[in-house]
Amino acid sequence: MDQGQPTPSPQLTKRIVEIVIQISALVLIFGWCFLILSPFITPIMLGMIIAVTVHPLFLRLSASLRNRKIVTSALITAALLSLIIVPSIFLTDSLIDGLRSLSSAIENETSPIPPPPESTASWPSITKPIVDIWQLASDNLRALAVNYKDQVTAAGKFILSLVASISLGFLESILAVIIAGIFLVYADEGGGLLKKVFIKLSGPRGAKLAELSELTIRNVVKGVLGVAVLQAMMAGVGFFVAGVPAAGLWTFFCLIFAIIQVGVGPVVVPVIVYLFATADAVTATVFLIWGIIVMISDNILKPLLLGRGAPVPMFVVFLGAIGGFIARGFVGLFLGAVVLSLGYELFYTWATEKDHEGETLPESK
Repeated sequence: MDQGQPTPSPQLTKRIVEIVIQISALVLIFGWCFLILSPFITPIMLGMIIAVTVHPLFLRLSASLRNRKIVTSALITAALLSLIIVPSIFLTDSLIDGLRSLSSAIENETSPIPPPPESTASWPSITKPIVDIWQLASDNLRALAVNYKDQVTAAGKFILSLVASISLGFLESILAVIIAGIFLVYADEGGGLLKKVFIKLSGPRGAKLAELSELTIRNVVKGVLGVAVLQAMMAGVGFFVAGVPAAGLWTFFCLIFAIIQVGVGPVVVPVIVYLFATADAVTATVFLIWGIIVMISDNILKPLLLGRGAPVPMFVVFLGAIGGFIARGFVGLFLGAVVLSLGYELFYTWATEKDHEGETLPESK
């Protein structure tokens, strides 16, 4: 044995063993807690995001109702539930009607799709395969399904998985709104606890980081997700009024494209072309004007809804929405965009702040 090495004292060994046991116990307890709460992680996180977003409204409304927090929370919860349930009913009815019409057309070897207009003859040759598929679809949907069996099967599986994801997301959204209502009642206690957690993790600047987190969540929800929902609703109104088949389905795709920052153009533009090929000139022209308004509306809505501060880079929102959708389904579109944006803001602030005493953190980039 090396005589130069000091021998650990029994007291030190005992202390190390105690620390290891304590840490193991904490890890085990927190692991069990996470395992128990894992089915509810998504609605809980979404509920927290909703609560943070509507908390200023909650404070104003509560003050006008003589600080009756439970009544105020119940009113806000009921309003949010109606905003989720009522549009979902209309979109679901439209989607079901569209699928029934499509199924009936396949069975009867007919098609609700009009033939391509004569103007397609002058289109570039690169569009000929698209025009041929359009012509076949207008002649006989069953023949189209037979000729493109693999593609139709893949599309059917995708639609079924999408419907399942939407249904689960619908239930999770309802649960999240109810959880948000509970969070609002205990907002003061919960907010104080979160600030203490930030201070424990980040020291004196934890309170500033907590404020930055609130600002980021509200910016992304109002300036990105709020605008996406409004754009999708505006597009949906136009689809319904113009009598576009399966308007609910196209509205849903508008919502997805708007959230991932692509815009509603990939859906609205083909609908405009479809209406000019099938509908009367007045309907097509009015929808053209409405479609242009919808497509450029985000340039007006974002400055109005953002308020102070600026949103995170759109590429971050895009990655968050796509990754969230892959990981958590429909609700992940919203959750992923907010969570990744929040992580980006906190990391950016940590990486760029100066390590000086008394240095204040920026509110947002």
